[in-house]
Amino acid sequence: MAKGQANGRAGERPGERPGGPANGQWYPPEWPDRIRALAAGTLTPVTPRRAATVMLLKDTGGDGGTAVHMLRRRTSMAFAGGAYAYPGGGVDPRDDDRDIGWAGPTRAWWADRLGVDEAGAQAIVCAAVRETFEEAGVLLAGPTGESVAGDTTGADWEADRSALVARELSFAEFLDRRGLVLRSDLLGAWARWITPEFESRRYDTWFFVAALPEGQRTRNASTEADRTVWIAPQEAAAGYDRGELLMMPPTVATLRGLAACRTAAEALASAPQRDMTPVLARARFLDGEVVLSWPGHEEFTKHVPSTAPEAASPSAPDDDAGPDPDPTGGTSA
Repeated sequence: MAKGQANGRAGERPGERPGGPANGQWYPPEWPDRIRALAAGTLTPVTPRRAATVMLLKDTGGDGGTAVHMLRRRTSMAFAGGAYAYPGGGVDPRDDDRDIGWAGPTRAWWADRLGVDEAGAQAIVCAAVRETFEEAGVLLAGPTGESVAGDTTGADWEADRSALVARELSFAEFLDRRGLVLRSDLLGAWARWITPEFESRRYDTWFFVAALPEGQRTRNASTEADRTVWIAPQEAAAGYDRGELLMMPPTVATLRGLAACRTAAEALASAPQRDMTPVLARARFLDGEVVLSWPGHEEFTKHVPSTAPEAASPSAPDDDAGPDPDPTGGTSA
């Protein structure tokens, strides 16, 4: 697979099974050399770019619980190719435009919740809503603070979405043109993870949760994904545990948290109590191997030789994985 591999050093660590990876943890083979360079002072950490990602949820009815929308990054992608994640991306410098239509908690409230200033809070929340529309075709905005847009799949919507992707249109301009206001109350801040200092592409990412608005549907609108799927969080996490689904630690950690929520409303209601302390990986060399750890998330601690061997890529799930696959046929946080 491109630029990454599954976690695992067969038969040597608790939880690993002989003959294959213990799970589908994404791990670039160049990390040990970069960690060594960072420790030697020959590698200068890249400043992380602010980003946002949204875990879209919908209730499946009956005893089915809730499902989360995930996409699989194309294997050709330099960062986390083949990994499952959620719709999201980097902040656009224009996302802090003060002319944006806004509904829900104030910018000051979001600044306190996200741990940034008010301009930064607006930019992060806007990025979350904008990227969800760009990559999944779902828009968390409406004509008023009490309404939400309906079907967004028409040709005119697609023209605006494409203009946003190409950065020909700012999100503020898009909302103003459509007479819409951003519904920040439809989002719940869930977690914050920062890409390790030794990675060449770094992001300071805020994870949000949101319910799929009534009348809207997801689709694969991202050029970075080759598959999308609706899947129960516990099912996705189990696929990772079996080594069948490739994911990064933040994706797995958020899936485990979502698995405890029986409905989308329950997830949104629990969001204000979620810890937003940034999670940043630590790395050290010990007895000829690299030890990677994520504070507060011991399950991701990883021991690998200083030169990591190649491992087989985890297999992809079927297109119909989960309770309700994307209506486009499928194409990840």
